[in-house]
Amino acid sequence: MWKFGFGAWLAMLLVIQPAVATAQPVENQALELQYLEQRLAATARENPGEYGIAALDLTTGLVVGVNADRAFPMASTMKIAVAAAYLAEVDAGRRSLDDTIGGASAHYLMDRMMVRSDNRATDELIATLGGPRAIDRWLRGHGLTGIRVDRNIADLLAARRDLWDVRDSSTPLAMLELLRLVDGNLALSAQSRATLIDMMRRCATGSNRIRGMMPYGAVVENKTGTLNSYTTDVGFLTLPDGRRLAVAFFARGGENRPAVIATAARAIYDGFRPQLAAATPAPGTVQGDGRVLLSAEY
Repeated sequence: MWKFGFGAWLAMLLVIQPAVATAQPVENQALELQYLEQRLAATARENPGEYGIAALDLTTGLVVGVNADRAFPMASTMKIAVAAAYLAEVDAGRRSLDDTIGGASAHYLMDRMMVRSDNRATDELIATLGGPRAIDRWLRGHGLTGIRVDRNIADLLAARRDLWDVRDSSTPLAMLELLRLVDGNLALSAQSRATLIDMMRRCATGSNRIRGMMPYGAVVENKTGTLNSYTTDVGFLTLPDGRRLAVAFFARGGENRPAVIATAARAIYDGFRPQLAAATPAPGTVQGDGRVLLSAEY
């Protein structure tokens, strides 16, 4: 099984530059994260199904991943791109969050889309933007590759299910790039970025995924996606020292997809703060052999 390895970390540093300097050299942090990536690979290997996992430290640019360049369906995580494309129009003065679309304000539709994963609200926004091609053009316009939007939600759900269809798919690394884009200052204004992140912080779906094993008080901003035999969750984690991580989890097949995602998310949260990683693992954390300890309730 392909693994985004330690050597590729250093290559990524040439592409994703650190936002600020840190006290600990980036090279030392990368060495400490090598074990984390091995644990994530073991988790993906030992649990039924196929998993794509990736995490990016938005401060240092360090990346860990498993199957990180493999395409997976985005499902409803594509709604992040829809929201960003609309908010970019707001920033350009061509649209407003107060615009009425199908009898509701754009803000209401976007909130329903991001917080409740409302498919009808999503398709209303996609239609007013000019259809799926408009969302895909926005992605291309920002230089994103490995991610594509081909259909609206109604057409996607009506189509014959194929979890290996390249349409409406993303690699975990490409999703990290989308998240990095919307979290930065190149694609959205500060106000639009705050609007989107606030909606992701209030995500009310899939609480047993990224959020499932986070410590009390952990800040999570995410968007889930679900299809038959398929589970995904992507977003941001904020560490106690203020560093933010972009994370992406895609899972097809298998029987315990949410638990594997929750376990991997907690391992990433702890692994990027090595001073806490040696603490006694709570139920549900990654075991040394990569198996998920399923003694916690989800």
